[in-house]
Amino acid sequence: MVCQWCESNSTSETSNTVYWELPDGTKVIEIHNTPTIHCLECGMNYQTDRTVKEIEDQLYLIDTSMLVKSMTYETLMAAPRLLKRNYFDFSK
Repeated sequence: MVCQWCESNSTSETSNTVYWELPDGTKVIEIHNTPTIHCLECGMNYQTDRTVKEIEDQLYLIDTSMLVKSMTYETLMAAPRLLKRNYFDFSK
């Protein structure tokens, strides 16, 4: 995979802790073990567009009032959904 920041081919897949603002802006949650790309050349850590979309869609589809301040990516993605899909996503 090519680094989105420096265009180097020296990347690896890893996991990292990220902080995400809820769609309604009421709070920020800490998400551990989030899939991450790490560039060995420039040192940047980032999430792919797909991972970002998965997290954002999930936060629209679940009852965010039930979320704790800190959780794993797997726990967030396994949370029961109130909706079948993100009806606010018009990019398709």
